[in-house]
Amino acid sequence: MKNFTFSVPQDIIVGKGSLKKLPKIAQKLGTHAYIISGPHLTKMGIVQTCIDALAEVDIKADVFSETEGNPSVETVEKAVKGFHNSGADFIVALGGGSPMDVAKAVGVVAKYGGCITEYEGAGKVPGDIVPLVAIPTTAGTGSEVTAFSVITDHSRNYKLTVFSYKLIPSYAILDPELLTTAPASVAASCGIDALIHALEAYLSTDASPFSEAMSEKAMELIGKNIRQFVANRQNIEAAEAMLTGSLFAGIAFSWARLGNVHAMSHPVSAYFNVSHGVANAILLPIICDYNKLADQGKYLKIYNYISEVPAYPEDFVPSMLVDKIRELNDSLGIPSCLSEAGVTADKFEAMAEDAMKSGNIAVNPRSTSKNDIISLYRQAL
Repeated sequence: MKNFTFSVPQDIIVGKGSLKKLPKIAQKLGTHAYIISGPHLTKMGIVQTCIDALAEVDIKADVFSETEGNPSVETVEKAVKGFHNSGADFIVALGGGSPMDVAKAVGVVAKYGGCITEYEGAGKVPGDIVPLVAIPTTAGTGSEVTAFSVITDHSRNYKLTVFSYKLIPSYAILDPELLTTAPASVAASCGIDALIHALEAYLSTDASPFSEAMSEKAMELIGKNIRQFVANRQNIEAAEAMLTGSLFAGIAFSWARLGNVHAMSHPVSAYFNVSHGVANAILLPIICDYNKLADQGKYLKIYNYISEVPAYPEDFVPSMLVDKIRELNDSLGIPSCLSEAGVTADKFEAMAEDAMKSGNIAVNPRSTSKNDIISLYRQAL
């Protein structure tokens, strides 16, 4: 067994009604909150619910609600300006992965100055960031427990990644009641994204017994509940299982990283504005088929986590997992290929160059060249 390290340096609260714990947590961080969210949650009144809860303990709140899907460098700059103008002393990230990515980036830039592009890569964040509470409203990204912020730089058509364990929020509140209004399409794409986090971390050459345990529990929870949750988002038990699975998957990939699916999906989103979860889901069966040559028995375990009917070693071949993933995508309404999502082949060369810059390529179970990436994009088209 190789050496490994891990820590979970935050307080995590999971369960129905746990949003009510926000005021007590906020009192530990300051007297003025800066809520980073999106327009949809603002219209739904969920942002106002947080404002009202904070007001009960005399904590003032200002709001930045301009976060978009695949958030940009410009959005981070606007949010940083708003944070400084507000005089806030801590941040509440409310929403899916996009508000959390922005909140982490704001936490860095507001504390240390400059532009978020200056912190791209690993080891660039000098210390603790502005205190952050993360409240996910989707079961997908796991951003409430991850050490990453992914921001789109339109000047390069590139999704840059800031990696530092200092980005991990101080607190995470996971309340399944916040998931009940998600559209089926969002529940599906986010749920598949969480599954892929667990799957890629599990197969990563950087996986450890700790990350594997997190991955396996995540796949068990998500595999058993994703169909029920997408079918009925009012199913609180399924919603809580999805949230918890996403949480464990986020912890797993923070310590084991991911693989080719994420390395290749970021350019898809950057060039064609395809949602992250959809891009991942389309690429997943293609990459699983490519990686099956390197399988050492894990494909059978993954299959049994996501299949409604178990398989046995004497009957299983790795291609069965590829077929099962395609079947799952189809049942959830995920597009079957990149062209259905508006992707065209003219950008594949540039996209492959960007994908090869990802550290995830290095831990993919099968070694991968730029020409391999181009070929995989073509297969997915």
